[in-house]
Amino acid sequence: MKIAIPTAEGKLNLHFGHCKAFSLIDVDPTTKKIVRTEEIPAPRHEPGVLPRFLGELGVDVIIAGGMGMSAQNLFSAQGIEVVIGAPSKAPHELVTEYVSGTLISGDNVCDH
Repeated sequence: MKIAIPTAEGKLNLHFGHCKAFSLIDVDPTTKKIVRTEEIPAPRHEPGVLPRFLGELGVDVIIAGGMGMSAQNLFSAQGIEVVIGAPSKAPHELVTEYVSGTLISGDNVCDH
């Protein structure tokens, strides 16, 4: 399982479309352990670019603070699960909470 988290300064960037980079974290679904992590620069923000970009990288899940409905629908159409309302924490911490079922998410911090 590959999980993408939009980041800035080592933590989740609350506004998905304006992040500087993505942490891509591979998790063994059987053991629920992180097996690989990499950070890649985000492409320039334009409508429809990020869903295609992350889909081509094989992302299964996105953990975000906020995301517009249009982007959520584009990810959903590709079979990518979107978790919104996540707090601004370190990517490893968010992924650990997600795979253990303890990630507490709140409201979508995006208003479009």
